[in-house]
Amino acid sequence: MAASVLFDAPGPKTRQRHRLYTIISAIGLLAIVALIVFQLERKGQFAYALWEPFVTPKIINILVEGVSKTLQAAVFAILGALILGMLLGVGKLSEHRALRWPAWLVVEFFRATPLLLVIIATWYYIGPEPGTKAFLALVLGLILYNGAVFAEIFRAGINAVPKGQSEAAYAIGMRKSLVMRIVLIPQAVKIMLPSLISQAIVALKDTSLGYAVLAPGLTYTGKQIFGTFRNTIQTAFVIALIYITLNLLLTWLATWAQKRYVGEKTDIPKAVD
Repeated sequence: MAASVLFDAPGPKTRQRHRLYTIISAIGLLAIVALIVFQLERKGQFAYALWEPFVTPKIINILVEGVSKTLQAAVFAILGALILGMLLGVGKLSEHRALRWPAWLVVEFFRATPLLLVIIATWYYIGPEPGTKAFLALVLGLILYNGAVFAEIFRAGINAVPKGQSEAAYAIGMRKSLVMRIVLIPQAVKIMLPSLISQAIVALKDTSLGYAVLAPGLTYTGKQIFGTFRNTIQTAFVIALIYITLNLLLTWLATWAQKRYVGEKTDIPKAVD
């Protein structure tokens, strides 16, 4: 086996030391978890009355509705961001300054602006009201922010295609728009897909910011639940568990699509960190 260019292969003593570090770290983590559980038990956080709402049909239906709204926001945001990102990414690669500089300005502005500020500003621009307007502000904010990130992914993916591909296309008389559509983008998709999938997972998690503008979704539903039953820790745990499950399902679906349509196995970053 070839040695790594970054570090030498560990010897027997080093491997033994690493195993010791692993055991000590595991014991430390278990101790922290045990301490947290002990403190929660001491303060009565495991009382049935605090968990009972989550086995009540009415609350379950409210949570299901919250999941539905969260998924709707994520789907609309991801699709809109993909379209916006492709347009801005291609615009940044344009030879025309009238297209390149505005695209660059939009991308850099929304990449540098915190997402929560974008969502709140959009909400106040549309009309600071809960419900439909808040949901629309959440989706538009996610589209603007993630569209800027997708634009950089598209630009980097297209630039990563070997220059000989475009040069060969130009040599047979193809125009730049045709080269971009037929030659560069199809090959760049294979390069971009892992990053696109990772950012889509981030967009799903970012729907949680909808609580700040009273947008319907999981976090807003959770806010209503713990505001009624005074079970903040329990509600946060359940909402986090639902988000983790949704992210794992999206990761599984993305991995399947990667293998099915690209034909190569690529590690998709997990969405639970």
